[in-house]
Amino acid sequence: MAARPYWKGQIRLALVSIPVEIYSATKSGATIAFNQIHEPTGKRIKYEKVVPGVGPVDVDEIVKGFQYAKDQYVLLDDEEIEGVKLESKKTLELTQFVEAEDIDEIYFEKPYYVVPADDLAEEAFIVLREALRRTGKVGLGQLAMRGREYVVSIKACGRGLVMETLRYADEVNKAASYFRDIADSDPDEDLLDLATTLIDKKTGKFDASDFHDRYVEALKELIERKKKGKTLNLDDGKDEKAPSGSNVVDLMAALKKSIGDGGGKAKAASAKKAPAKKTPTKKAPTKTAARKRA
Repeated sequence: MAARPYWKGQIRLALVSIPVEIYSATKSGATIAFNQIHEPTGKRIKYEKVVPGVGPVDVDEIVKGFQYAKDQYVLLDDEEIEGVKLESKKTLELTQFVEAEDIDEIYFEKPYYVVPADDLAEEAFIVLREALRRTGKVGLGQLAMRGREYVVSIKACGRGLVMETLRYADEVNKAASYFRDIADSDPDEDLLDLATTLIDKKTGKFDASDFHDRYVEALKELIERKKKGKTLNLDDGKDEKAPSGSNVVDLMAALKKSIGDGGGKAKAASAKKAPAKKTPTKKAPTKTAARKRA
């Protein structure tokens, strides 16, 4: 495997230890990086590390410091920080197992692939993987890497395992503080029927390759046009002002228009037509009535 492991250690389940390697499961997407340029000269702006009253300093003279009072620091070098003893630096102990749906999606942070470190570890690795798959459970533990300790989850994934770092409780804002002003009421049934019909119409299988970063592509096109000296019309492509109406009639019309067929099944479900009234059939005139008319 060409990639370098992000972490090497062992997963421990009670008395069983499994040597593993962890690799990042994601990578950075395409981005456009900009530099700050001095416009009159066209030269790039650079930054120097300086000390007030001293001036520029050498990078080798810089250490980490923790401020415990104004202008008062405890200085630590990399060796001292690295020397902090923490068992989770080399061992991920699975201390609890939970149902996968018990963990709110908002706590998941970043995924990693977990593979056995060698052939000897493979048997125990497969046993753990299949036990997690059969029970439908997710293993939880704590792991120290890159300067902090994470809560992590372990679950089966194909032939291997996926580890995901989780946010701590104090890193997640409580939803109630944002949602408390939203009315606790049921929506209009006709509108709900139209909305669910629209969702059904747009439902499909997820394929990540269907999506791409259109903003990066637009920036690349802009840069190419500028390189070729083409003039730009900054008014092109501006979004039209969105309608400000928000009443039920506007929402109903917008949903029907989105569906494209005037509401389709939802229209039929939400607006049942009354049966048409039968027009009475005229009776043929009797002989007596015909004589009177004559």
